Amino acid sequence: QVQLVESGGGLVQPGGSLRLSCATSGLTFSVYAMSWYRQAPGKERELVATISSAGGSTNYGVSGKGRFTISRDNAKNTVYLQMNNLKSEDTAVYYCYARGGDYTYWGQGTQVTVSS
Repeated sequence: QVQLVESGGGLVQPGGSLRLSCATSGLTFSVYAMSWYRQAPGKERELVATISSAGGSTNYGVSGKGRFTISRDNAKNTVYLQMNNLKSEDTAVYYCYARGGDYTYWGQGTQVTVSS
């Protein structure tokens, strides 16, 4: 059974930082490209960042460029999202996503709220 479990979300003040983690199990993590998406209330889900299976290539959506960094540890089957200088518009549920060939999986999401 494949599981993607996000953690690290919470309430943070504007300008603060958070590090999200997505721990996976039940899949061969090292062959999956991993992504972070987010969905704010009333908005569509959007890509934040993607990292290749070996970690050598990253790609950022508009929302993730400049302040966010995606990384992975294949030994720990975990992908991370470091978020700095957070703004109120970063408030959303953040989802982990795995893609390998025809197989895709989503995590359950973790809430990030940026507010003073």
